[in-house]
Amino acid sequence: MTCVSTACLAQQPSIFLADPTIFRDQGKFYLYGTGNPDGFPVFESNNLTSWTPAVHHLALTRSESFGSQGFWAPQVILFKGVYYMAYTANEQIAIAKATSPTGPFRQDSLHAISGTGKQIDPFLFFDDNGKVYLYHVKLQHGNRIFVTEMKPDLSDIIPGTEKECIAGTAGWENTANSDWPVTEGPTVLKYKNTYYLIYSANDFRNKEYAVGYATSASPTGPWKKYENNPIISRHNIGYNGTGHGDVFMDNSHHMYYVLHTHRSTEKVSPRATGMIKIKFKDVKSGPAVLVADTTSFEWLQEK
Repeated sequence: MTCVSTACLAQQPSIFLADPTIFRDQGKFYLYGTGNPDGFPVFESNNLTSWTPAVHHLALTRSESFGSQGFWAPQVILFKGVYYMAYTANEQIAIAKATSPTGPFRQDSLHAISGTGKQIDPFLFFDDNGKVYLYHVKLQHGNRIFVTEMKPDLSDIIPGTEKECIAGTAGWENTANSDWPVTEGPTVLKYKNTYYLIYSANDFRNKEYAVGYATSASPTGPWKKYENNPIISRHNIGYNGTGHGDVFMDNSHHMYYVLHTHRSTEKVSPRATGMIKIKFKDVKSGPAVLVADTTSFEWLQEK
């Protein structure tokens, strides 16, 4: 690997979780991701610089919630005093609950949410008007990002509200000219009445796997892709396969994107976990631009 930041020259990755997410709760940080066939590992940190496995190590364990394989891309939220984990298993989406961010996350009834076909990569977004939206990926003629409205209690989707957001149509999104273009790993933010859909494109095994975003005046679109995508890639970070992460705030209200990269220039897996600062930059006309501080990239370290 070639590092573009002097801060990371002395570092090597020591946490290997793909599709990572970081959840902040009462000043403490919890890291989850893809990387164990039996469920979702969880690490915790007080300072974002040193991470330790949580007591249970697995926040969700196979047999205690839906799924027997393919535990991918979790997201954790706190809603009405209950911790929820939305996740993928068996190429379907499920939601489990817990009384602690370290779990154990469980379901009273082992089931996936409603929907057609294979659907993965869930992200729950709570709008200002109280509506809840589930952004996710459908595997149909490529990996395509969709949105559907959730029932207020998060028990299931509201039938008939599903809508496609984006597909892999731009050149940077399909550098291999595959007949199965990939857009995946959605995260949605709202800033000054504009919705930002952050996503990754290309097959995750492709070294050109990268991160871009699209904007909309509505949570359901239509979405306009940023003209200078991608904003995070191997070309400005220095590592192959950068993508599929989530946004979080540190205790000083700085915004970060946690993501994975390839293990090395020769190996894809196990994918390494890192983070990078991002921020909104207001412009004279149009929505603010989402900017990544490419010099801030650092690996997450287990200590």
